Amino acid sequence: MGPGGIATIIAASSLAVIAIAIAYTIIRLSRTIDEITKTIAMVNSPIKSISNAGKSLETLIKKFTNSTESFFDENPLAMKAATAVVSAAKRKKKGKKKSKAKG
Repeated sequence: MGPGGIATIIAASSLAVIAIAIAYTIIRLSRTIDEITKTIAMVNSPIKSISNAGKSLETLIKKFTNSTESFFDENPLAMKAATAVVSAAKRKKKGKKKSKAKG
């Protein structure tokens, strides 16, 4: 075996070490990516349930709004009574503010 044969063995060994290092790095990287994927899925699951709760709440508010609108449309006397209650409450608030300002 001459100097060319020894150089070939050294080059092949070096190439094998480099290939093993690259394979090890790829395996570690794939495990890290798997952990990141699991973590993202774990974080996203509560966000999805919050989103679903928001959609349910939005649907409930729409139903409530539609029912109150239809109630007030069908009962104009109820609308007048609600207006009177709101205006009385506003007047009561103004009276409290004026008395606090004087005192």
